[in-house]
Amino acid sequence: MKTVAAYPYQPVKERGTLRSFLFALFMHMLLAVVLYYGVRLQSSTPVGAEAELWEEIPAATAPPPPPPAPVVQPRPAPPLPEVKSKVEDDADIALERQKRRAEAAAREEAERKQAAARKEAERKEAERKEAERREAEQREAERKEAQRKDDAKKKAAQQQEQQRKEQAERKEAERKEADAKAKAQADAKAQADAKAKADAENKAKAKADADAKAKREAAASAQRKSELARLQALAGGSGAGGGGVGSTAGAGAGGGGKASPGYPDRVRRRVKPNIVFTDDVDGNPTAVVSVRLAPDGSLMSARLAKSSGNSAWDNAVLRAVERSDPLPRDEDGKAPASFTITFRPKD
Repeated sequence: MKTVAAYPYQPVKERGTLRSFLFALFMHMLLAVVLYYGVRLQSSTPVGAEAELWEEIPAATAPPPPPPAPVVQPRPAPPLPEVKSKVEDDADIALERQKRRAEAAAREEAERKQAAARKEAERKEAERKEAERREAEQREAERKEAQRKDDAKKKAAQQQEQQRKEQAERKEAERKEADAKAKAQADAKAQADAKAKADAENKAKAKADADAKAKREAAASAQRKSELARLQALAGGSGAGGGGVGSTAGAGAGGGGKASPGYPDRVRRRVKPNIVFTDDVDGNPTAVVSVRLAPDGSLMSARLAKSSGNSAWDNAVLRAVERSDPLPRDEDGKAPASFTITFRPKD
């Protein structure tokens, strides 16, 4: 990864460059002058020297000379120190100074280069450390981002698991509620069926009771009629006229006269417990029953004087009146010949 330094490297600006350049130029000019005069002084004509060479001519008759003695070579004299002129000394001094200055300049340049190299190394080291720091920060950021994504995935998985559990619990609750509702409906249906069956049984029983009661009443009515006919025959056999028979019959049929004001209510309270009626009706319809009684309270007939508009209620009321036979007597000890009773299902 390419790293860009926060502070790009800039070479150190050297100080005193112009001054050093002028000083070097002056030294070169001085050296040129010294060399010029030094060469000019050394190029003068050397002083000439004369020498005479003598050689001895040997005589012809003279005896041969004795052998020459060994020649002892003189030891060379040590060279004399070179004597330089003042100008040459000044030139040497200038050269030595220039050499020293050049060496100093070279040392300074080397030190400057070493300092620059050291600074460059320090800069590169700082850049390297900065790059490592940024890489570490980037790795840490990537680690944190990966950790955040991992935490987000775990949280999402936990939320999904929680939602799945909640959905399963909700489905289980709905299933239990549906089962409970179905069971309640089944129980209600069973109860309704049982009630309907009980109602049907009660109606069948009530109908059987009514039929039996009707048969008993028919037999009793036939017996009463035969008894009345027998009484009438006995009355006619005693020599009484038609008017007397009518009087006796009238007394037998309705000797009680009119009913007292509270008698119909007493009869209604007596009949009401015998009413078997389980149907629901709208409102509170009224059924009026006309009743004819014997003086002893025996029921002679019961018919519907006014219908309530609900045949089930009308039939239930008639069956209850028949079940209540014999009815109670009035205050005078006799039952009235005829009267009407009013029945309402919600009274």
